[in-house]
Formats: sequence, structure tokens, C-alpha cells
Amino acid sequence: MNPDIPKTIADFFTFFNSRDLDRLRGLLAENAQFHFPKTQPLLSPDRILKFLHVLFRQYPELVFTVHRTIVQDDRAAVHWTNRGKNRRGEPYENEGMTLLEFEAGKIAFISDFFKDTEKF
Repeated sequence: MNPDIPKTIADFFTFFNSRDLDRLRGLLAENAQFHFPKTQPLLSPDRILKFLHVLFRQYPELVFTVHRTIVQDDRAAVHWTNRGKNRRGEPYENEGMTLLEFEAGKIAFISDFFKDTEKF
């Protein structure tokens, strides 16, 4: 296991929560891909960040809390809950897991699984 993986995971969620897309970009490998429920795979850092920009507009308040992380070799599973409000001010919360794979210390693969997909 790369000893930097736990820090990269913590940074990923910190940067996501603070909506710091520039710093998020720095964590992504050039071949990064993101698999999000009910969407086509996003196959580059640029496409991932554009998607997140749209998500942040739809959910101007959204904060993740990480509860547990399992790391095996260059892969990790992160269990989280989130809560916030959508652009209409309606409350939102969910629980899920993000699978991550790393290449050369960068995030190369992200796949989200969450309990309530009806809101997306």
C-alpha cells in the first residue's frame, strides 16, 4: 500500500467539501475516470471537474462526513454520509460508498454508490 493514500483520501473529501476544484484536479491522474449513478462514465479530469461544477450548482450546500475507510493495495473503499440543501433550499442527505483506485499516488478511478439515487 502506498502510505500516502489515506492522506489523499482525506484531502479529496476536504477539497470536495470546500469546493476547491483546483486542488481536486491536483489529486486526479490524467487518465482519471468517474462513474456516478445514472450518468455515463466521465473520462478525464476536465470532464470530472465540469460535472462537479454542475453538481455544486444543483447542491449549493453539500458536506460529506467520512465514517470509515478500507485500503487494500492501491484501492480504497470509503463509507460516508452527506447532508446539505439543493438549489431550492430543500434539505438533502444520503449515505454511500466511494471506490477509489490510485496510480502513482493519484486518483485514477472513482465510482460512487449511494442509497438514495432518486434525487439525482
